[in-house]
Amino acid sequence: MMIKENTATEIEALPLYLQEELKPLVRKIDAEHYYPKDFLSSLGIKGYYASDSLEEKDVSLREFQLLEEVSKVCMTTGFVLWCHLAALTYVRYSHNQYLTEEILPKLEDGTVLAGTGLSNPMKFYAEVERLHLKAERTEGGYILSGALPSVSNLAEGHWFGAVAEAENGRRVMLFISCDADGLSLKAKNNYMGINGSATYACRFNDCFIPDEWVISEDADTFIEQIRPIFLMYQIPLGLGVTDASIQSIQKARNKQAGCNHYLPVQADELENELMTQRQNIFQYIESNTGELEWQPLVQFRLDMTYLTLKAANASMIHSGGAGYMNVSNPARRLRETYFLVNLTPTVKHLEKILAS
Repeated sequence: MMIKENTATEIEALPLYLQEELKPLVRKIDAEHYYPKDFLSSLGIKGYYASDSLEEKDVSLREFQLLEEVSKVCMTTGFVLWCHLAALTYVRYSHNQYLTEEILPKLEDGTVLAGTGLSNPMKFYAEVERLHLKAERTEGGYILSGALPSVSNLAEGHWFGAVAEAENGRRVMLFISCDADGLSLKAKNNYMGINGSATYACRFNDCFIPDEWVISEDADTFIEQIRPIFLMYQIPLGLGVTDASIQSIQKARNKQAGCNHYLPVQADELENELMTQRQNIFQYIESNTGELEWQPLVQFRLDMTYLTLKAANASMIHSGGAGYMNVSNPARRLRETYFLVNLTPTVKHLEKILAS
């Protein structure tokens, strides 16, 4: 893959940084619901979110690889990083001067972190859910009401995107501060995995959203523009977990007198499939001269998810009793993988899109 030299150098330095700073936190993130806020901010401080002087394609490739490398170590952290990068995409594409001049620099230097908030809207646009939020026009902004069942990567001082139904069937996309009056957050940490993702149910009770927080007055058009990037950035979560699962299988290769050699799914097979899928997606990104297309990325995301399931399941079987421990890395990756299956757009949702 061809990216600028300074960006390549940043990525080359990343694995050592992850081993030193993220790896010691992984069990705490998984078992104790620890949210790695400081680590996410540190990536901004080190310049991994910056877009100045870079072309859009270089930014996409750098952030794609960043997500993959982080997810090799911890997909929960990869997921909350995806949330932040998706939110960055919203603001980068917005024409709102306040957001692009005041909020974007803080998102890129890690001073401010953000979530996506688009699970419900993505399902709405796929005709599988109704929109949960209503926006009533008022002087200087909108009054927001309704509830979102789960939004991740939230905390005091954080922001997140949302889409609401406005007048005459029109929809608006908003960027909302977690500190907004009329917004209440309720923690959700009883999932099978990814409980360190700072996920909350969000309820809006006549919450005022000023015009300077409006990403787009035409959410339908805006979503069409940004959703390919939203989806593309989910693919490296699977790449990272698959790679880590293969490494786990290789480490267990000769345990118990080499009986793992008789299992039907082996590391070589998974490695070949991973290499093929990775090459295909990078070739697509690098060769694309216009806007990314939705349909090919849906197929890439679906194929990657099924491969991640195959690899994580094989890793559990190769690990034997050691993998069956709740705190084992193979067990964590299996739980993370089942979250990837259910991350919007879910596997069911993706299959529906491709069948339409």
